Amino acid sequence: MYAVVKTGGKQYKVTIGEKLKVEQIPADIDSQIVLDQVLMVADGETVLIGAPVVAGATVKATVVSQGRHDKVRIFKMRRRKHYQKRQGHRQNFTELRIDAIEK
Repeated sequence: MYAVVKTGGKQYKVTIGEKLKVEQIPADIDSQIVLDQVLMVADGETVLIGAPVVAGATVKATVVSQGRHDKVRIFKMRRRKHYQKRQGHRQNFTELRIDAIEK
């Protein structure tokens, strides 16, 4: 059984017991959260597709950790203009463990 959920402007295919890193969600560690924007649920041969979401379907998850991804380095340069710019960025994330998929 798996589901496709939308959170943080992105879509993720999730299964029970899976851990995934999503955009930061303001929640405490070990707290339960409910993802209610479920776009699709598949259970064997049965597939429910929402328009745009499946009515009544939820995905329950536990917050495992909060953190930051590795640094992405940005370097901009214009040739012959003596222009160089160095930047870095670290995106915040929330790691979730999928506990249940309910349809």
